[in-house]
Amino acid sequence: MLLLLLNLYLANEPGRNGSQVYYPTILWRFVQVDTLFETTMHISDELIQLLRQARRVVVLTGAGISAESGIPTFRQAQTGLWAQYDPEELATRAAFRRNPRLVWEWYAWRRQLVQQAAPNPGHLALAQWERLVPGFTLITQNVDGLHRQAGSQRVIELHGNIRRVKCFDHDHPAESWSEAETPPRCVQCGSFLRPDVVWFGESLPAVGLHQAVTAVRNADVLLSIGTSALVQPAASLPLEAKSRRVPIVEINPQPTPLTSAFNFVLAGPAGEVLPAIVQRIHLNTVS
Repeated sequence: MLLLLLNLYLANEPGRNGSQVYYPTILWRFVQVDTLFETTMHISDELIQLLRQARRVVVLTGAGISAESGIPTFRQAQTGLWAQYDPEELATRAAFRRNPRLVWEWYAWRRQLVQQAAPNPGHLALAQWERLVPGFTLITQNVDGLHRQAGSQRVIELHGNIRRVKCFDHDHPAESWSEAETPPRCVQCGSFLRPDVVWFGESLPAVGLHQAVTAVRNADVLLSIGTSALVQPAASLPLEAKSRRVPIVEINPQPTPLTSAFNFVLAGPAGEVLPAIVQRIHLNTVS
């Protein structure tokens, strides 16, 4: 079977103050692949053996695993008073310049939803798995911080973290702020504060993206969990692994546009599949 493959490269250009800014560059090519499907909750001995022997495990997570904790996806969050707004018109620098109060209040509301949520069994299983594998890297597109709350340590937050705040003009991190003004202002420079997340039109954090690509290129296996396989450049990471003959595994209740590219496909929620996998890996490890 021929697969149209995305290759992810990092091109860099000088940024502000002489720093380097990395931009993802996507190239396309065709490769021959063989796919082994496990499209039910059955987890084969072959897959468990592969995962147990892996010394460099890379996991990519998306909104699906957070949805199992009750956190609505980006578009599902548009309910109640916010239903009249397009999220793509709120999550931009231009939107913040036009109406900083509106954008701040929208993110404050979303932050409350996140703070009310708790890690689910999928998050906890990944944290447990990390303790079994020294070369474990968790790359997430989610901004809720639930992986760290669950106990994961080696986490790359590609899209930032909604619990963190920084200033709009200079990216100064803010640990606290005065509520006298909405949005609050940075104590260092006086500019408005904003959530520390990646907005539409912004580049991903250079260091985090570089770390993610490096981990993928050196992986023994990659798992894609709860992702739509649509948001770039994260969606190309499994295919970058595939191009290097790294086995790739998809865990998702529903098929994605990239499902046919995966060596193993487990159709089910992360909160059910991951604990079952980690339990079997742990039993094999300690026996």
